[in-house]
Amino acid sequence: MDPYSAEGELLNIHNHFHQGQYQEVIDFDTSALSPENELPARVLSLRAQIALGQAEEVIADVEGESEPELAAIGALAQYITGEKDEAVKTIEELASSAGDNQTVQVIGGTVLQAAGKSEEALALLSQHSGSLDAVALITQIHLQQNRTDLALKEVTAARRWAQDSLLVNLAESWVGLRLGGDKYQQAFYVFEELAQAPSTSSIVSLVSQAVCELHLGRVEEAQSALEQAVQKHPDYADAIANLMVLTIINGKDPKELISSLKKAAPQHPYLVDIEEKSALFDKAAAKYSAKVSA
Repeated sequence: MDPYSAEGELLNIHNHFHQGQYQEVIDFDTSALSPENELPARVLSLRAQIALGQAEEVIADVEGESEPELAAIGALAQYITGEKDEAVKTIEELASSAGDNQTVQVIGGTVLQAAGKSEEALALLSQHSGSLDAVALITQIHLQQNRTDLALKEVTAARRWAQDSLLVNLAESWVGLRLGGDKYQQAFYVFEELAQAPSTSSIVSLVSQAVCELHLGRVEEAQSALEQAVQKHPDYADAIANLMVLTIINGKDPKELISSLKKAAPQHPYLVDIEEKSALFDKAAAKYSAKVSA
């Protein structure tokens, strides 16, 4: 595909998004796009805004729009801002009325998975027809389910029809991080190459590179990558969360980073997990009372 054609331009926007170059997606000049590519480009731009913490702005932007793609984006933004029940209801309605729409599948699957409805998410995503975004999300869901075998099967099948795709390379690397062994180094090379993209360093790739470094026992290199990521994007939640884990590994107090993560993403899975485990500990501790000998 010619990178300077309208289709090539859309592919560039798509790649920027999945490399975590969100501001580049938002700033991309879409004037050369064909009419049929304008909506997919807008969807990517709105998703980039959500990734940068601008969910409220996205809700206002899509209000009153009739396209199922934009309704799905609005639901994702609602979910991010805490209107979870309303967001899930909207997605379930869209899944019923427009389940063959690729954006509804991917955004709907994202919302449903976040809401703990994995089987509903997979049922919606399974309707895709050659969507690498759907393949990538299905892979992530299987990994979250600790079904590495199914994730590997999904990636292997996609490799047959999308050999050199960025998303297939990324998905294969995610699976490699779970498989371990020499797969850590292979994944590192993929993320390292993306992090050194000519246009600008990818925040997602930097964080992923740091995770690989940790698995390979290269703690100092991991810290350098994470600090670079946080410096570039101070509110990027996954960078903060991974730096917090590294800080704990190094035996240091993560209090300041915890505060930063709560500010950037109050509902981040790491924080939710900590709160759940803390509540379980308090519940268990309440069953016992201290006995003081006279």
